Amino acid sequence: MVYKPEPIDTSKVQLSDEILELTERLAENAHEVWAQRRMDEGWRPGPRRDEAKKEHPSLVPYKDLPEEEKEYDRSTALETLRALLALGYRFENAPQGGPDTGPGFYQGRPLDKKRTTPRQKENDT
Repeated sequence: MVYKPEPIDTSKVQLSDEILELTERLAENAHEVWAQRRMDEGWRPGPRRDEAKKEHPSLVPYKDLPEEEKEYDRSTALETLRALLALGYRFENAPQGGPDTGPGFYQGRPLDKKRTTPRQKENDT
């Protein structure tokens, strides 16, 4: 059997300027998550990727990555956002001004399934 990738069709999804502004932050976060996982596995920065020594040249802060590496992370972030919208999810800003809200704040909470189910398309009744 030959594997044929079938990604979610996002060709008709348009991202608002507000959502597009998230791209760089999400790309940086994707890199940070990847780097943390690698380092937890014993990898460290090195001049070239070396499986035996567990060295990788991309184990550096996001700002220090070559532009082509940043573009890979941006593309992943954009496609994730597009896929979520294509699946019927919507994004909304959290209320601002409270002690437990705002940029940089995250407090893990149980999943509220009522808030995470995709909206039905208007034509699907």
